[in-house]
Amino acid sequence: MAPSVTDDTDDTDDKDDQGAPASPGRERPSRLIDVAVAVLLLIADAIIVVVAVTLLVAVGMGRTRSSGAPVLTWFVIWGGPAVAAAGAVVHARLRMPVTAVVQGLFTLACTVLAVAWTRMLLS
Repeated sequence: MAPSVTDDTDDTDDKDDQGAPASPGRERPSRLIDVAVAVLLLIADAIIVVVAVTLLVAVGMGRTRSSGAPVLTWFVIWGGPAVAAAGAVVHARLRMPVTAVVQGLFTLACTVLAVAWTRMLLS
């Protein structure tokens, strides 16, 4: 018996495929993986924020008047929120909503710290 031949130009099957994922590479990770990654990143983010606040207080208390901060300092201060925002966008694109929210909150914390560092350096 000969295999049946189907016409690929027929668009009637497209309506049935709307609920199917576009490709195996775009498949959403499981909720368990999303939560596990979010918890690991939350721990790492908390450590980063505590170290940054400690440095902010230590440098702010021992700071003497200087003419200005080096350019590299500004890249480090404002690079943190930029990298955190990129991480939030990447996790959102990977369809990991819990991790994206955690990274979004970390971005907010980094931005607040960057503003505090900037105010300290400009004062």
